[in-house]
Amino acid sequence: MENGEPRILGIDFGLKRIGIAITDPLMMFGYALVTLANDNKLWENLSQIFSEFYIQKIILGMPYKSDGSPPNFSKELEIFKTTIENKFDVSVEFIDERYSSKIAEEQIIASVTSKKKRRDKSLIDKNAAAVLLNDYLENA
Repeated sequence: MENGEPRILGIDFGLKRIGIAITDPLMMFGYALVTLANDNKLWENLSQIFSEFYIQKIILGMPYKSDGSPPNFSKELEIFKTTIENKFDVSVEFIDERYSSKIAEEQIIASVTSKKKRRDKSLIDKNAAAVLLNDYLENA
């Protein structure tokens, strides 16, 4: 979609779920959008997001280990990055997201009163994507 305001997408990649966040039209802040299952409908679901928003750039979280080494699934993450660049003709930039899920979990505990809702892992994934996107925006 070439009309509409350009936005930046934040992605928290996981082997089971992928958290998605997006910037506001002025690209001042990112907010949690959706969590997608990492399954055979993933590319169809991502295409839907790309048809709804004009995505100018993607920030993809690289969850380095505490010692700075890449995650065990770094090969899958690299394949995902290359595929998304080719499918959607968009630049993808890695960002260190070592603690984004923990920060998202703390924010959810502070703001979501229902214990049942707090256990929803998809809530953590999309909020982790928002954390990494906002980190990128603050440091860009």
